[in-house]
Amino acid sequence: MGTTISTEKGKPLGTPNRPRKRSSFLYSKKAAPYIFVSPFILSFLFLFLYPFISAINMSFQRVLPGQVEYIGLRNYERVLNQTFYTALQNTTVYVILTVILLTVLPLIFALFLNNRLMKMTNFFRAAIFIPALTSVIVAGTIFRMIFGDSDMAIANQFLSFFGFSPIEWRYGAASGMFLMVVLASWRWMGVNILYFLAGLQNVNHDLYEAADIDGANVWQKFKHVTFPAIKPIVIFLTTITTINGFRMFEESFVFWETSSPGNIGLTVVGYIYQEGIQRNDMGFGAAVGIVLLLVIFVVSVIQLYLTGAFKKGDS
Repeated sequence: MGTTISTEKGKPLGTPNRPRKRSSFLYSKKAAPYIFVSPFILSFLFLFLYPFISAINMSFQRVLPGQVEYIGLRNYERVLNQTFYTALQNTTVYVILTVILLTVLPLIFALFLNNRLMKMTNFFRAAIFIPALTSVIVAGTIFRMIFGDSDMAIANQFLSFFGFSPIEWRYGAASGMFLMVVLASWRWMGVNILYFLAGLQNVNHDLYEAADIDGANVWQKFKHVTFPAIKPIVIFLTTITTINGFRMFEESFVFWETSSPGNIGLTVVGYIYQEGIQRNDMGFGAAVGIVLLLVIFVVSVIQLYLTGAFKKGDS
């Protein structure tokens, strides 16, 4: 009677335990956000910022095996040559064609797949994504067989069936550009369709009902209801397609590997590969890469400005 039962630390048994102070650095509220973002910060520093700074530094150097020499702006003075202009022209045409095809066609297909009357939509959504999972090397090999130079190639047999002469696809400027654009469109069409489908399914259907009450036709509903809702996706896809177009290398490499006749398939990244890797002129290749980066930045800013992406609110 009257005896107080205590714990090992001298506290009464009925006294509630106070929460221990978590003084550990890992449990600190101030440190936790930095811990969570540290993987991104480290990957950004080592995979982007460090290579970027190294490329800028290398662009002012003459890099030879066992010898590095600073030469100032000589590499940049060499960039503006006819081969670079040809590569930039090919890349620009490729960008324009892919932006048009990979924006307009996916939107049209997405509108059909989003229609309630469309059957087997889940099957088509899965099927159109398969090309994005295919290796570009495998796809390029198949395309080279389809668009072969012989009369027995599938594409030439198709032309012969309609009375046209066979085409040497990889030896003409127009046909070579056609091959690269078709391969890129085949690979990324399904991905862009899924982007548009995701945006179309978030459109408020009450707006369509209000448009029907007002007597709006199909085009008016698309212009005033559908397009404003998916405009951010259009801006995103055009920007990403533009950047990827200027960075394109695989579509050209699978058709011509080291070089194309008359540089009909030469791109800016392919030019960097030729000069920096094949000819071991790393300093000049780095200078071309920095110029390409500036071109992508300027084009992207102009594109975002024209599409109204910098506006804070709707106009």
